[in-house]
Amino acid sequence: MWGNLLIGLREGLEAALVVSILVAFLVRTGRRAALPQVWLGVGLAVAVSVGVTLTLTLTQQALTFEAQETFGGVLSIVAVGFVTWMIFWMKRSARSVSAVLRGRMESALSMGSGAVVVMAALAVGREGLETAVFFFAAAQAAGETTQPLIGFTTGIAVAVVLAYAVYRGAVSLDLGRFFSVTGVLLVFVAAGILAYGVHDLQEAGIVPGLTTLAFDVSTAVPPDSWYGVLLKGILNFSPRTTVAEAVVWVAYVAVVLTLFLLPARRPATTPA
Repeated sequence: MWGNLLIGLREGLEAALVVSILVAFLVRTGRRAALPQVWLGVGLAVAVSVGVTLTLTLTQQALTFEAQETFGGVLSIVAVGFVTWMIFWMKRSARSVSAVLRGRMESALSMGSGAVVVMAALAVGREGLETAVFFFAAAQAAGETTQPLIGFTTGIAVAVVLAYAVYRGAVSLDLGRFFSVTGVLLVFVAAGILAYGVHDLQEAGIVPGLTTLAFDVSTAVPPDSWYGVLLKGILNFSPRTTVAEAVVWVAYVAVVLTLFLLPARRPATTPA
């Protein structure tokens, strides 16, 4: 639940901020007539994202066990790639995303209402597709319970409320710090999903070493204990972890977290 709440909060706030930037631009420039086209584009993006999630779920259910494990493992790795790219993209582009969106909306307005719908759908749809794939992979890692969906929808709801409060000026949110903190947390969530994907591929017989354990602490950390459930939900921690899972988890965190925490490069200045 908690890992998916973080996904919903982080991804939902990004998408909600995109919408609020577009709406604020239209309102402040006296172009409220274009708001219905923006909301139509947002609605299309949400519908496509939900459709992708349902398609992935139905596709997996129709497969054999080995094919399900292969499908889940590959999709987990793809989802980790998406979220890794997103973390670094937001770190690099957080300060300029507002200006970029306003420029694209200005161009879309000059081309007509259809372009506004497409522009809004693409702006929100990218976040939505990333969220759909990452949520599906995280939910599969958490198991067949309603907790992932509850956590995800709760995160989305909180994100929408925060974005609206920021839009209305009721809340002053340090977005740079927010995305930095949630970025660090998402690195650990993504590492857990990556390890789960490797485990799926091991069960499918593609990656060897399913019975070669790095450690087994199931006695000290029972999977059904409250702390075992908490570690599973946030970090996808498994008391019985194979060597391959442990290696990819440690390697991913060591590389990605180090690169993420490096200070951003400032553009070089030319002496007068």
